[in-house]
Amino acid sequence: MTATIQTIDTPDGAFTIVADDAGRVLASGWTDDPQVALDRIPARVRPASVTECETDAAAAARAYYAGDLAAIDAVEVAQSGTPMQLAGWAGLRDIVPGHPLTYTEFAAALGQPAAVRAAASICARNAPALFVPCHRVLRSDGTLGGFAWGLDVKRSLLAREAAASSGR
Repeated sequence: MTATIQTIDTPDGAFTIVADDAGRVLASGWTDDPQVALDRIPARVRPASVTECETDAAAAARAYYAGDLAAIDAVEVAQSGTPMQLAGWAGLRDIVPGHPLTYTEFAAALGQPAAVRAAASICARNAPALFVPCHRVLRSDGTLGGFAWGLDVKRSLLAREAAASSGR
């Protein structure tokens, strides 16, 4: 498979998107290093080659940063994982911007209330960041927890979403 890769500027820094030949996002994140984004894709499904080109997802990311938080919802993603991971990644897309869940609440939403560590692992292994908004999950005490792209980016995304959801 040949993938398309594109890096755009955002208020949170460079944002790289890797999309398959159908335009589905395989991986994305706040980096200007294409290899870092590619390395988020499991080796067994990583594209054999990439070409630099405009991606449809880039328009959605730009719209998100311009204030249209729902723009990322229509972006198709392609992920490979266990049934629980796939269910978790789908569930992340249901979290309303500005209303983050705790890892405990996320595990319960998956029907696995005791699987809090698994819920955290699902977030950690999420390759198409932003389009599958794992940044919307927090520790049970409300602190940020981890984020593959850094806590400053997570804090910024959550603040942007909170401001938009409060009507500011």
